[in-house]
Amino acid sequence: MCRPSATFAVWSSAWLNGAAASDDVLDALLAWGEAHDVVAADATAAEAFALPLAFNRAATPVQLLMALRSQGAKSMRLVLPVPGDVRGLGGGGPFTEAALRAGDAVVLADLGFGLVPEPIAEGLVRWTVYSISPTPPEYVGLAEAEHGLTDAIRNSAGALQALDVASDRPGVRAELSAHLRSRPDVDWPAGTPGRALRVLQRAEEIAAILAIASSDDPGGAISASASTLRAQALRPLSEAVRTARCAAVNEAVRVFAESTAREG
Repeated sequence: MCRPSATFAVWSSAWLNGAAASDDVLDALLAWGEAHDVVAADATAAEAFALPLAFNRAATPVQLLMALRSQGAKSMRLVLPVPGDVRGLGGGGPFTEAALRAGDAVVLADLGFGLVPEPIAEGLVRWTVYSISPTPPEYVGLAEAEHGLTDAIRNSAGALQALDVASDRPGVRAELSAHLRSRPDVDWPAGTPGRALRVLQRAEEIAAILAIASSDDPGGAISASASTLRAQALRPLSEAVRTARCAAVNEAVRVFAESTAREG
């Protein structure tokens, strides 16, 4: 469900704040690859996290977790950038380019670093740590994101019906079920807010519908102009899914961080 960066952000936050063991974090990452390693993209990140630079022998996720703790990290933020929307990445540069290429990233805004996961071989995911410019958080509350997802569903459905391209597709329910089953089976830490999990689940279901709609392009559209309008009708829904995913993950991270603050 969601993306590797979402798994890392929530589980490592749970670990940093005493709600999970390091082995739990490592086990959760297995949903995205049989092996994970870590390198630094630049000298600043390499020194701060005691990591090797890229093209050297990589470090392990355990070393990354320990570095996060030694740096005093308490929370982090999920970013799901796409071309034309790089909010939360702090401008251009290598980190933004890598995050766009991967489609997801973790921003450690208080520390001035970012993490990007990329598959580099079958079963192997490499996490690269970048030093980044200070970036103000792009905060969207969970309730706002959930309402935005509901509104986007309603508006997109109405737009498609107006275009007469929302015709029934035989076997679509079976396709949706198969698509959802094909996604990585990701667990979340005990203590993850129930509402965040519900929003993530709903966003995942809508993402599956969008994936099937994209594979059927141009769908029921009978002309190039109708196909373009169809894509425009679906775009806000895709944006709402990304916003909902980020809001749900970032809310979970916030809850774990605040639980430690209250105990302190």
